[in-house]
Amino acid sequence: MDTEKIKQLTREFLLALGENPDREGLKETPERVARMCEEVFRGIAYTNEQIAEHYSKTFEADDICVPRCGNYVVVKNIPVFSYCEHHIALMYNMRVSVIYKPKDKVIGLSKIARIAEMVCHRLQLQERIATDIAQIMTLATGSEDVAVYVEGEHSCMTARGIKKEGSKTVTTIFKGCFESDSTTRSEALALFTAANA
Repeated sequence: MDTEKIKQLTREFLLALGENPDREGLKETPERVARMCEEVFRGIAYTNEQIAEHYSKTFEADDICVPRCGNYVVVKNIPVFSYCEHHIALMYNMRVSVIYKPKDKVIGLSKIARIAEMVCHRLQLQERIATDIAQIMTLATGSEDVAVYVEGEHSCMTARGIKKEGSKTVTTIFKGCFESDSTTRSEALALFTAANA
């Protein structure tokens, strides 16, 4: 990330708005914006494959009888935020829920939250957030049986344009057994909606 260029362009942006970038409240704004970008867009530097490799610490499932019992692993309501790639507007009050059916191994629970967070720290679309998380989960766990539920509010809808405050967007993706089997998909949806009610 070119933070010096971000500083320069932020100053130019302030000038284009008709502001005075040298006034007291804006003097350090270019530097603050550059630091913010390093933080909130850090996921841009990594591919889905790199994120999966970084968070792929797993545990053998034999010890916990997951594959034989056919259980799911569910992590609900992971709080995240992101920025819409269309307007660079905040996507907020977002919650991600992930369910997967382990095969031979399980991933550490905190890794699921870290995967969701890293995916959201990019310029994004909510639909892609769900798709990226599902792909990374499959790469990290070796399981094709993954479902992701994302719910959030978009300031490009609530604070500008149509200005419909409180509007929520829900995105789902189902892979493997969650896609092919309607009963399994219904179970996942029931868990997701109960988590977000």
